[in-house]
Amino acid sequence: MSDGRVAIGVEPGPWSLDDLFPSADGPEVEGVLAQLEEETAALEAVRPALSEEIAVDRFKAIVARIEAIAAHSRRLRAYAALWFSQDTRSQAALAFQGRIERALTAVRNRTLFVELWWKGLPKGAVERLLPVCGDAAYYFRSLRRFVPHTLSEREERVINLKNPNGPNALVTLYQMLTTRFTFHLSLDGRTETLGRARLMAYATDPSARRRAAAYQELYRVYGESGTILGEIYQHVVRDWADEQLTLRGHASPIAPRNLGNDIPDAAVDALLSVCRENVGLFQDYFRLKAGALGLERLRRYDLYAPIGSTNRTVPLPTALDRIDASLRAFSPRVADEARRVVDAGHLDTEARAGKVSGAFCYGVAPDLVPWVLTNYVGKEDSVSTLAHELGHAVHALLASDHSVLTFHSALPLAETASVFAEILLLEQSLSRETHTEAKRDLLVQFIDGAYATVLRQAYFVLFEREAHDLIRDGVTTDALSSRYLENLAEQFGDAVEVSEEFRWEWTSVPHIYETPFYCYAYSFGQLLVLALYNRYRDEGAGFVPKYLRILGYGGSRAPAAILEEAGIEISRRAFWQGGFDVLEEMIGDLRTLQAGIGGGRP
Repeated sequence: MSDGRVAIGVEPGPWSLDDLFPSADGPEVEGVLAQLEEETAALEAVRPALSEEIAVDRFKAIVARIEAIAAHSRRLRAYAALWFSQDTRSQAALAFQGRIERALTAVRNRTLFVELWWKGLPKGAVERLLPVCGDAAYYFRSLRRFVPHTLSEREERVINLKNPNGPNALVTLYQMLTTRFTFHLSLDGRTETLGRARLMAYATDPSARRRAAAYQELYRVYGESGTILGEIYQHVVRDWADEQLTLRGHASPIAPRNLGNDIPDAAVDALLSVCRENVGLFQDYFRLKAGALGLERLRRYDLYAPIGSTNRTVPLPTALDRIDASLRAFSPRVADEARRVVDAGHLDTEARAGKVSGAFCYGVAPDLVPWVLTNYVGKEDSVSTLAHELGHAVHALLASDHSVLTFHSALPLAETASVFAEILLLEQSLSRETHTEAKRDLLVQFIDGAYATVLRQAYFVLFEREAHDLIRDGVTTDALSSRYLENLAEQFGDAVEVSEEFRWEWTSVPHIYETPFYCYAYSFGQLLVLALYNRYRDEGAGFVPKYLRILGYGGSRAPAAILEEAGIEISRRAFWQGGFDVLEEMIGDLRTLQAGIGGGRP
């Protein structure tokens, strides 16, 4: 990365996990497991002393033990997850993951009594003890939100025991099945065998035929396993309903996610409603894009088609340098934090067989540099994805002075730094370009990404809300797929032609299996960042400290409280509409650029 140091020599291969453990079967793992056992036994020993009148100093020691147990647990869980992510075909990784999951489930059950005791305390006792929680205070306050939905200790233990072999196992099977998928693409007289990441690089290919062929092959493969993938999803959803609705008494399937995010149901409803109301904005954009491509109407295959004729490849070192320059122009500190991921060897960008698809950042603990995974294929959208995930890492690193219980951002703010990094990359790229066509192409790429992050994710959640209800009514997988096609029809109206194979698209979305209702965090984050970026344009350098302060809170305060300090009220529909207003301005700029270039594809 830049600032006089370039990223030449950065390799796209697997990351190093040495900062967690040198190996899975070494003495270091056994040492941490032993420490975890010691801390757990020590915590169990305080059970007889738990009462409303517990001494403040004694409770302070309990908080310290809970933090130590969390730190050891997160380290072990991270090694298992990251090893499995880099090679889902590894039986050793899978066996280690199972061992760690069983060990941590046992720890969770043995220490559950403290959480239940805390939830059962009267308000006066809670307020007396909270001041000694230090930076972990918000974590302990958050536990109290779940009091109405908490079961007996015996019931909570049963749930903890069934999860590893129930919904968690189903998600693992889903991951194993889908990462083994191979795709066969016949182009120019030859057939390529590809993984998903390389296949979907053709979604942005200049050739309409190649774009169509990539999507058709993607959903041919998912469709062949559609009944199995649909059955896995149905069981995940039924388990969610049995626990969250029947046992815990939540009012709706999405309510537990909102409660966990500490976001009022009304704020989420406002977000999704405003997204639905602005569907016409993106439909107008798709019509504009069709005209620029010389088409009467976009096909779903063409959604991410480049308008320009270039199909350049960006080497990984170049991508890292560009990201560094865009972050450094905003804040040298932000750029330095992002660079730490590369310098630590915590970056895995290689698209290879067996590796999980997509991209993520894993912030393990405050004292560890996060790990970042992408499937980099050298396209412009790969550069943006890399900037996005490095933004996540910056967020975790800026909050590293917090407790292990509170450094990690709450889900609704988790996309703030990542999407902001994408916008800074766009700003820097636009400023460097002198050609109108190049500026247009960059704007198209960003607006394509904004659709994928805002509207597409919101409609995933709208689909999930319906799917959870339908599955409780006993609907079939085919019926779910038909309902998903109706979801797409509402999104695209008459602006985009949607082919029948897209009925299987929902089975290819890992989040709806792994973390139900997660996806509105993307919509939340993108619209929030658009509003923040608008303020940055108005305030200039004076905005930077405010932005860093938002990130620096991590998860130590409620999202609404953090944003209220920045003058943002998340339950106001006008706030969410403001993000769409920025997008409308960008689409207007694109329309002007396109008018100057002229219709039809170059």
